[in-house]
Amino acid sequence: MKRTCLALAIAVCLLLALSMAAAAQDIVIGIDLSLTGPGAALGIPQKSTMIFAPTVIGGHKVRYVTYDDASDPTVSLQNFKRLINEDKVDMVIGTSLTPTALAVLDQLMESHTPMISLGQASMIVLPMDAKRRWAFKTPANDETYAGAIVDHMKKQGIKTVSTIAFDDAYGESNFAAFKKLADAAGIRILTAEKYKRPDTSVGGQVMRIVNSKPDAVYIIASGSPAVLPQITLVDRGFKGKLYHTSGVAVADFIRVGGAKVENAYLPTSPFLVAEQLPNNYPTKAESLRFSKEFEAKVGPRSFFAALLWDAFTITNQVVPRALKTAKPGTIEFREAIRAQIESTHGLKGATALYTFSPEDHTGVNQYGTVMVRIENGHWKLENFTPVK
Repeated sequence: MKRTCLALAIAVCLLLALSMAAAAQDIVIGIDLSLTGPGAALGIPQKSTMIFAPTVIGGHKVRYVTYDDASDPTVSLQNFKRLINEDKVDMVIGTSLTPTALAVLDQLMESHTPMISLGQASMIVLPMDAKRRWAFKTPANDETYAGAIVDHMKKQGIKTVSTIAFDDAYGESNFAAFKKLADAAGIRILTAEKYKRPDTSVGGQVMRIVNSKPDAVYIIASGSPAVLPQITLVDRGFKGKLYHTSGVAVADFIRVGGAKVENAYLPTSPFLVAEQLPNNYPTKAESLRFSKEFEAKVGPRSFFAALLWDAFTITNQVVPRALKTAKPGTIEFREAIRAQIESTHGLKGATALYTFSPEDHTGVNQYGTVMVRIENGHWKLENFTPVK
């Protein structure tokens, strides 16, 4: 009897040990999104995309640990410390916003943890240094989007422009990229206003803009908070053209703004107007595939949701290659993931065609941006010539 009990005890211990060993081999991915706060219009559709997250990669189970950073860089930093030190993640996908991404760069470097950010600003990955060596992102750089806007303005005969931007890293980075290209194109910036994401009034800023009589206004903001300057300008009788960043490529912008956001222009991923693209467009098939699945299971398509889908697509490709040289849960595995992302070439995502390199941690080429206009509450492709 004693021998039987001892044998059973040994068997149970072995099973527990095997179970623990198997669990230790799980791939752990941290997800940090802005599910509340001013960035929620971006983070909520991204959270919905989690239903498409791969559960097994390279024969290993994938476990996801998800946190809400409340659109706050301080909270995002706390989340990353927890993901790295307590949850022992192998990589992180997020954050939704630029300021929250910038807040965690030191943590990435210190822990050798790769991150695929969903934030836009170039400063997340540029200039390349020891911190940004661990950061990648799925949206195009500010310069790419700004170039699309400036080219469109030139074709429209616009000579003067005023700007109103978020008073944060997102606004600063996008404004700097736009100013450089606008100056080179001979487009004069008359006034450069700022406002906070939670602000409920921009009357003073808009009054100064209207009094400067620009041909166009460039609103450098994202999500539903970008509606406020647009509506205020329309209510003040501004008749010039209105431009936005890709950050308004979300259904909430049209829903909240209604008729007052009609005819607004923005650069965005071809994904948003996939049906309107020529059939030979390299990312059209993947864009339509994600759109169909997302709309069937969640709701109206979202550019920001597609950015997370692309992060999963990248992860699905690079992790099996990293597994050939290292095991999950080790610094060698994290380093291998980073190296494999950096060597990814010609990967077709829903939003762009990705080719990364040691110098380029965005990887979005000319097939990742088009200009669209809001027409009758829908996104209308302005042209289908890829932005170079």
